[in-house]
Amino acid sequence: MALITHPATGFAVGDPDRSPLSRPSLPAADRVREASASLILSASGWRKIFAQGGEEDSPTERVSPEDLVLAGAAAIAFAGFLEKRRQERSPARTPGVVLVGIDTRPTGPTLADAMIRVFMALGLEPRYLFIVPAPELIAYAGRAFVLPPGHEEHADAFCYVSASHNPRGHNGLKFGAAGSEGGGVLNADEMAPLIAGYRGLLDDQALPERVFDLMAGADRRELGRIYAACSGWKRRSASAYTLFSREVITGRHELDEQESLFDEMSLVAERRRIGIVADLNGSARCLSIDRDFLTGIGIEVRSVNDSPRDFAHRIVPEGEGLDQCRLELEAAHEADPAFLAGYVPDCDGDRGNLVWYDSARGCARQIEAQEVFALCCVAELAQLVRNGQLDHDESGNARQKVAVVVNDATSMRVNAVARAFDVDVYRSETGEANVVGLAAQLRARGYLVRILGEGSNGGNITHPSAVRDPLATLGALLKLLLLRDGFEGGEGLFRIWMRLSGRLSEYRADFGLGDVLRSLPEYRTTSVFESRALMRLRERDPAALKSRYGAIFRSEWESRRAELASRFGVVSWEALASSGQREFSVGTEFGEAGSGGLRIVLLDESGRPRAFLWMRGSGTEPVLRMMADVEGGREEDEAYLLGWQEGMLRSADLAEAGPRR
Repeated sequence: MALITHPATGFAVGDPDRSPLSRPSLPAADRVREASASLILSASGWRKIFAQGGEEDSPTERVSPEDLVLAGAAAIAFAGFLEKRRQERSPARTPGVVLVGIDTRPTGPTLADAMIRVFMALGLEPRYLFIVPAPELIAYAGRAFVLPPGHEEHADAFCYVSASHNPRGHNGLKFGAAGSEGGGVLNADEMAPLIAGYRGLLDDQALPERVFDLMAGADRRELGRIYAACSGWKRRSASAYTLFSREVITGRHELDEQESLFDEMSLVAERRRIGIVADLNGSARCLSIDRDFLTGIGIEVRSVNDSPRDFAHRIVPEGEGLDQCRLELEAAHEADPAFLAGYVPDCDGDRGNLVWYDSARGCARQIEAQEVFALCCVAELAQLVRNGQLDHDESGNARQKVAVVVNDATSMRVNAVARAFDVDVYRSETGEANVVGLAAQLRARGYLVRILGEGSNGGNITHPSAVRDPLATLGALLKLLLLRDGFEGGEGLFRIWMRLSGRLSEYRADFGLGDVLRSLPEYRTTSVFESRALMRLRERDPAALKSRYGAIFRSEWESRRAELASRFGVVSWEALASSGQREFSVGTEFGEAGSGGLRIVLLDESGRPRAFLWMRGSGTEPVLRMMADVEGGREEDEAYLLGWQEGMLRSADLAEAGPRR
C-alpha cells in the first residue's frame, strides 16, 4: 500500500505502511518534556510551533520526533478522557467514533496521522475529513452526536488540528465531545481533567516507547481505508453544514420557512445586485461551501487566494491581514459597482472580518472587528423583532428575556446596541468556550440568546451554532441590506434598528451599507491584535502582577482625577474580573482576577460606563493583551487611555518582578 493523496488538493494524506515515528529517531522522555515547555494548554486550544526547526512561519511539513510524541500523547489523553466519560454515562456503549479534521497548515497531516494511529490502537474509530473548516466540522459533529449509536454517521467526539489565527508554523488541537455544555469545543471545566491527564503522561519516562508502540500497532489496511474515505466524509460534512447554515442564518427550523426568507433575500438581490470578494488566504474555507451558498441566494462572488495553503498574507484577518482584500474590493468595484464588501477568514475558517467600499471616499476600508460584531448584533436583534420573538411595551421595555453574551474585551458599543432593544449583556472571560457555556447557562434560565461572541476577536456566533462562522457574519450583513420594508408587510431590519434607537427621522428607504455602518454607536477601541496591544512581561504570576497594578492604579487615579473628569466626564471606577463563564466585582483586590481578565470600568456622574481599561494574559500565546475602549472618543482619547494602561502595567511588572526566567 502506497502513500495516499487527497484527490481535491494533491496533498499527502498519509502512508499506511510508514509510521511517522521510527525506532532510531525515538527521543528520550526528557527531550519530550523539554519540547512541551512551549506548549500552551487552555480551553481555547493547545498550541505551539510544530514545524521542525521552530520557525514561526515555516512552510515545512516536517515535525520533530519529540513533537510527534506530544501529539501521540494528546491522543492517549483524549482517548482516556472519552473512556472515563463513557464509563460514567453509558458503560455498555462501545468506545466510540472520533471525527478528525485539520486546517491547511503544512504540519496538519503529519500530526493527524500520528493521532489517528494512536486512536485506532486504543480502540476508537477515527473518521478523517482531512481539510475542513472548524465551523463545518463542528456543525457536522453536532448532527452526528445526536444520531443513535449504530447509525453510519453517528460520532461521539471530534479532534481538530489547528492553531486558528497563529502563523503557519504553529499548530494545535481543539477537542469536543457529545453532551458537552453548549456544544462545540470542550469548556474550561471539561478541559481541566483532560489537561491534567495529559500533563501526567508527560511525566512518564516510558511515554515515548508507549506512543511508538501504539503508532506502530495500527492496522495498516484499516488505516488505508480511513485515509481513502476522507473525501466521502468531507462530502457528508459539507451537506450537513449547508443545511445547518440555512437554519443559523434564517433562525428558522422548518425548510419551507427557511426557503421563504431566502426567497425574500433573493428577490431583493435581483434588484439590488450585491457582490462579495472572498479572500480565502489559503484557509480551510477554500474547501467549503462559501461560493455555492452565497450564489444560491443571488450574491455575486469573486474569490482570491482560494487554493489551500495559498497563504498570501498574514493569517490573522486584522490590520494588514485585510489589506489585500481591501485592494481586491477596490478593483472589483471599479469593474462592477455591485461589489461592496469583502471578507477574510483565518486558517481554520471560523473568523471572518470585513472590508467595505466607501463610495463617499472612493476607496475600500476595513471594518474593525468590534464594529463587525456590533453590526451582527443589530441584524440579529432586529430580526428577533421582525419575527415577533422580541417585542416592546409602550414604554419601550422588552416583554421577553433576551440576552447578548460577549467576552470581557468586547467594546461597550454592544451595550449601546443592546440598550436600544432593551436586552441584557452578559460577559465571560475571553475564550470561545466560555462565551458558549455562559449562553447555555442563560438559556437554561429562560433567556433567548440568539447572538453571542468575542467582539474583540471578530466574527459572531449565531444560535444554534456554537462557533464563529464567516457565513453567519455575511448572513447578518446581507439580511440588513436585503430584508427591507414592504415584503409581505414586514418592516426592514435597518428601519427597526433606527426606530428603536430613536433615529427614525434619519432613516431613508434607499439606504446603503455606509448608512448602516454610520448608524453604529461611536466608540474608539484598541484592536487586541495590534502590536501596541501586546506586552511581554517579566512577571509570571498574574495575580501578583494585578495586585501591584491595583496599587499603582489607585495612586494614578487620585493624581489624574481632575483630568479624567474634564476629558472624559469620568468621576468613579469599578474593577471587574472575569473567570470562566462569569464576570464579578473585585473591589480593590485586583489580584483576585488571577489569570483571568481584569476590566476597569470608568463611570460618569450618573454611574454610566464611559470607558474601560482591560488586560488578560493570552491563553494561546505567551503575551499579555491590553486594550482601551471609550465612548464617542477620538483616536487620541483611546491612545491616551491605552498609554496610561501600558505605563501602569510596565510599572507593576518592574516593581517587584524577579529576574527573567
